[in-house]
Amino acid sequence: MGKKKVAVLGASGYTGSDLLRFLLVHPNVEVTHLTAEKHAGKMISDVFPHLKGFLDLELKPLKSKSIPKDIDIVFAALPHGTSAQVISELFERDIKIIDLGADFRLSSKNYKKWYGEHPCPELIKKAVYGLTELNRDKVKKAKLVANPGCYPTSSILGLAPVLKNKIADQASIIIDSKSGVSGAGRSPSLDYHYCEVNEGLKAYKIGEHRHMPEIEEALSNYSGLKVQVSFTPHLIPMDRGILSTIYVNLNKRVTTKKLLDIYQEYYKDEKFVRISPEKLYPSTNQVRGSNYCDIGIKVNSNNTAVIVSVIDNLVKGASGQAVQNMNVMMGYEETTALEMPPVFP
Repeated sequence: MGKKKVAVLGASGYTGSDLLRFLLVHPNVEVTHLTAEKHAGKMISDVFPHLKGFLDLELKPLKSKSIPKDIDIVFAALPHGTSAQVISELFERDIKIIDLGADFRLSSKNYKKWYGEHPCPELIKKAVYGLTELNRDKVKKAKLVANPGCYPTSSILGLAPVLKNKIADQASIIIDSKSGVSGAGRSPSLDYHYCEVNEGLKAYKIGEHRHMPEIEEALSNYSGLKVQVSFTPHLIPMDRGILSTIYVNLNKRVTTKKLLDIYQEYYKDEKFVRISPEKLYPSTNQVRGSNYCDIGIKVNSNNTAVIVSVIDNLVKGASGQAVQNMNVMMGYEETTALEMPPVFP
């Protein structure tokens, strides 16, 4: 059987760059079509010199009708609204679609509240929320997968075991997350200039970040509980990585060791989730460039669990998870092209 042909829409961003890094070493696929509006007409290796000799395709304008008929898999790394419009035009084709944007992560009601009118609301119910560890069986059968956001990935993986086991108060969860600057994307903006972010740490969009309803909705659907969170994101002066410190009141007495045992059991078959030993808490530098989520836990004397969850926002929080979902959708070994150690230092 020949390699499946892949298109990446919006290939010139940070997510697109990392997505290509994994796809280019994947034995079952071949990247044959790339789009980028701002860089259309350029070679991808001119936009990303580190890819020179690995991929020298020309970047095309974003036109759904121009996507070749022989494409088997489409990755859409596009702004919300744009992504849905293109996907609605592609959906009837015999292809698999993985949307790395926000257009299919939320219910119609929540999307309208947080983003506005949806271009194709009829497709929302046909999409599968692609947090692979939680929805693997649904991802296997999906035609359209909504790749989760980066903050939600770190938060949901950190909270899923305590909520699924009904040992946490689902209405008093506090999530304090810190992200590297790459999470803001590659488009120039004064807020992300070197002098604006270096030697500083700031909170932003407190109580109004669009990843908050995604966290609540995904965890509510998964646990069967009405989950509410207080979510505060922060921008930290590093290139990549997310560290989420999560505080949750437990509704039964458990020790740190017992809670660690619950997490170890819950994630025992998951290649990309690693639980840290007692009294050790993960750092973003131990998952850099990888598809791993590392989790550390402490139960305080007031019966509050402190859960520390770290990921690389561009990999497990975006491109790596997208490839993981593709592997599940296509029936490939789930770890294909992803089973590499993190980069350190």
